[in-house]
Amino acid sequence: MVTTAVNPYLDGNFAPVHKEITTDTLKVIGELPPDLSGMFVRNGPNPQWTPIGQYHWFDGDGMLHGVRISNGKATYRNRYVQTKGWQIEHEAGKAVWSGILEPSQKDNPHNFYKNTANTALTWHAGQFLALWEGGAPHVIKVPNLDTIGEYTYNGKLKSAFTAHPKVDPVTGEMMFFGYSFALPYLQYSVVSASGELLRTVPIDLPMAVMMHDFAITENYTIFMDLPLTFSIERMQKGEPTMMFESDRPSRFGIIPRHGDNSNIRWFESPACFVSHTLNAYEEGNEVVLIGCRVTSTMLGFSQASHDPEADIPRLYRWRFNLTTGTVREEMLDDVPGEFPRVNENLLGRKMRYGYTAKITPSTVLLFDGLIKYDFSSGKSETHEFGQGRYGGEAIFVPSPNATSEDEGWLITFVHDTTEDTSELVVVNAQDVNAEPVARVLIPQRVPYGFHAAWVSEEQLSA
Repeated sequence: MVTTAVNPYLDGNFAPVHKEITTDTLKVIGELPPDLSGMFVRNGPNPQWTPIGQYHWFDGDGMLHGVRISNGKATYRNRYVQTKGWQIEHEAGKAVWSGILEPSQKDNPHNFYKNTANTALTWHAGQFLALWEGGAPHVIKVPNLDTIGEYTYNGKLKSAFTAHPKVDPVTGEMMFFGYSFALPYLQYSVVSASGELLRTVPIDLPMAVMMHDFAITENYTIFMDLPLTFSIERMQKGEPTMMFESDRPSRFGIIPRHGDNSNIRWFESPACFVSHTLNAYEEGNEVVLIGCRVTSTMLGFSQASHDPEADIPRLYRWRFNLTTGTVREEMLDDVPGEFPRVNENLLGRKMRYGYTAKITPSTVLLFDGLIKYDFSSGKSETHEFGQGRYGGEAIFVPSPNATSEDEGWLITFVHDTTEDTSELVVVNAQDVNAEPVARVLIPQRVPYGFHAAWVSEEQLSA
């Protein structure tokens, strides 16, 4: 990360907000669709106190920003995820944990690390969970966004919990994994539709790797053993604990959903890193995976100069032939994009459309629009946020009575840097080139963040 007088991830619209507010009806420019009913919630890092030492964007305490939409009206509230670490620091009145750019705090009486619950959100089996891949999920009460506490599946949770679990829209099962610096490096779990953790199995990896996301199909789960590795031996020699090893291949493991290490198949392709997958599905004797690929990355942990193109994500497709064992890899778009999403009713199934946030050239991660991909035609369309306006991950919310896959809305927060104001933007997914159908003006700044979720009216009332 470039060292500047002001850390860019503590400045501008990356800077935290400290006021938790609850609003009445908000001003809307345009018109909220009458059949759009539910709550958009986005998670992200928001340090409660001045950080100790160097700050990385991944370090901040989780804060949820939620907009409830009903009958053409909208309200807003924001709340910290009150993890144990947040509570300890809240009582101390200062930061107790340093961040991931600082040496490990072996003398911290509480723990080496803090579960910030700052990354993503998922709804499963009647629970709304705030997620962070190094520890247990936290249950969040909706719509008030209060923290209930850590969720460990009646003590059955024996691993970390990915920020990107996958819920099968047909069976209701949820798949998740946890990666570790120590053996077993990877554990894979399946949760029933009713919320019972059914099984956890270890998956053999040659060494510890960063594994942020994965994918599912109707019958398989796909793991990515990519060459962004962790090494205690390197750390003991004073070398980087985490390193992208470009001479190691990327490996993709395909396992039957209820399988184990004995029936996983590994496929190799050139070294790369994939932070996020868009979707995967089965087609004939192939498993197809679509995700955002970079040629190498240190995720902002290193100041070492490298190929300026290396860390720029682009949408790729992999085809894994289960008969021949071959892999085909192809770039689908040369326009940089990240935070891929899909109509979640088709998660794990072949879909026609997908969506990403369009990256603008900058020294920090900024998104200046949304891209809609039509995988049938190979074409794409772009929604531009406008001059000096930047957003984030857009959730696809299907229309309640949709008759086509893309009938619904793309919803995200957008910040106007000229006015220093924030708003929730609702875009017609069938007409992404057009102006938003509605812009909900938020009464305080919403900092840039990570991942979002839509909680339907049925889920809220349940």
